[in-house]
Amino acid sequence: MVPALSAAQTTQVASVFTLERNVAMKTRDGVTLRADIYRPPGDGPFPVLLQRTPYDKQNAFPMAQKAVARGYMVVVQDVRGRYTSMGEWYPFKHESEDGYDAIEWAAALPKSNGKVGMFGGSYVGATQMLAAIAHPPHLAGICPVVTASNYHENWTYQGGAFEQWFDQSWTAGLTQNTMERTAYGASNALVAAKTLPLTQFPVFNKQLDMGSPAATAELAPYYLDWLAHPTYDAYWKQWSIEEHFADIQVPALTVAAWYDIFQDGSLRNYLGMKEHAGNDAARNGQRLLVIIGGHAGGGRKIGTVDFGPAAEEFEENDAALEWYDYLLQGKQNRWADKKRVRLFVMGANEWRDEDDWPLARAKATKYFLQSEGKANGAGGDGVLSTGKPGRGADTFIYDPADPVPTVGGPLCCDSAHEAPGPRDQAQVEQRGDVLVYTTPPLDQDVEVTGPVMLDLYARTTAADTDFTGKLVDVWPDGLMQNMTEGILRARYRASTTDEPTPIEPGKVYEYRIDLWSTSNVFKKGHRIRLEVSSSNFPRFDRNLNTGKDAAMSADFVKATTTVLHDAQHPSALVLLVVAGQQ
Repeated sequence: MVPALSAAQTTQVASVFTLERNVAMKTRDGVTLRADIYRPPGDGPFPVLLQRTPYDKQNAFPMAQKAVARGYMVVVQDVRGRYTSMGEWYPFKHESEDGYDAIEWAAALPKSNGKVGMFGGSYVGATQMLAAIAHPPHLAGICPVVTASNYHENWTYQGGAFEQWFDQSWTAGLTQNTMERTAYGASNALVAAKTLPLTQFPVFNKQLDMGSPAATAELAPYYLDWLAHPTYDAYWKQWSIEEHFADIQVPALTVAAWYDIFQDGSLRNYLGMKEHAGNDAARNGQRLLVIIGGHAGGGRKIGTVDFGPAAEEFEENDAALEWYDYLLQGKQNRWADKKRVRLFVMGANEWRDEDDWPLARAKATKYFLQSEGKANGAGGDGVLSTGKPGRGADTFIYDPADPVPTVGGPLCCDSAHEAPGPRDQAQVEQRGDVLVYTTPPLDQDVEVTGPVMLDLYARTTAADTDFTGKLVDVWPDGLMQNMTEGILRARYRASTTDEPTPIEPGKVYEYRIDLWSTSNVFKKGHRIRLEVSSSNFPRFDRNLNTGKDAAMSADFVKATTTVLHDAQHPSALVLLVVAGQQ
């Protein structure tokens, strides 16, 4: 990283580019935002690559160094209320207007050719999407990496459940900079993960050395607002990308990842822009790259699995530069090809180019749940079969005081305490409150590429409860590799966009649980497995089984839940099997 320089100071870095630090820009409402500007040698003009970040603009130096060497001017700006920029920090609230203003400002800077592309991932991807829906005239393209499409459903909630680990750990991490502005200290989400109600989650007051919910209200009011809006209401719709795909008028390279917390949102962004963007050039200009880890990690080894040398080919900055070499400099690289999609196929551990997503040749295949009534744990009698529905049912007791622990998966943002990615599920599958259904060892490779759905028929003694599903690849050596997972809160079985619909205890309902997507070759000798339960904590908040939200209540009861899988209730895991691979 370049040593910090005083405001508006300019320096020459290794005679390769000029760096101007902390350049002020005024937003339309008069707030000062500051950016670092990297200019290549020469008179230009140059295309501009812009990043707007809440994570300290100095961290973009490695990308800027690469980009200026390829003929780009780079502008990296701290978003409102973060680091060197003034104003109030509140996620999503100002990013459309501020993004528009920053793009038009950057396009008019000396040596700019007036074409601006944006880059970066996670919330930095959100700053791109939110700017793009404002359709600034000089925005030429975006490259959003592992980011969401709807900040309710695939950022703060999933299937009606609160994304507790992400919401609390991300909030705690972000408040560090806010605390430094207001004399507070740091926070660790793990310390308070079991705090109920969730509104009492404390950020930590350095001066008092104790948890303070009042400090949360002061330093992260958005966290409390998220809890106050559990449904997809006007609060969320005002900045939902999914409501505004038609307003996006530029090509995009969307980067998704199989083990990423925003996998579903990234795939929705690609599909939404491809189908609904505001002009033909934008719709035809959509490209999708699906990697392995995203927030779960990079390189060839992610979690406990080595994905081989091909996995090392992806590097986020290089991918973005290759995209803009094509889009802004006219170079005929892989993104000039007619194939829109490039994805990593796990199991086979190779990259593959595809015409589109999902794959047209993939066939929906039902794997029916079967047992003799004792599918509890990996040692039970649960079976997955493509033949026909089984008979009977399986029962487990869900106790919110002892929830099924999160082991790996699409996690963010404190990997020191909750390790993400593929992890051995042996610990989870020893529990009696986890139903396990497994195929016999496969007699040939089976490729599963596409969305994964669990169609579950169940009843419960509770006024409300959750249903979780997890797809697992069981290796011959005993490794139980989680592939993808999902959750559905019973009262949101119809839709998370409307008011919840209570369930009647003891009544059987059909629950369609979205397990997101994957691309994996289950190799010969491996087994396909499904886990079913009612909790995945602390990734998701615990359902209290009372019908009340954990946001405001601390009381809970146990629930006895029964999963049915007979001819009248054909519970099934639905996988998209690539033609010719089953």
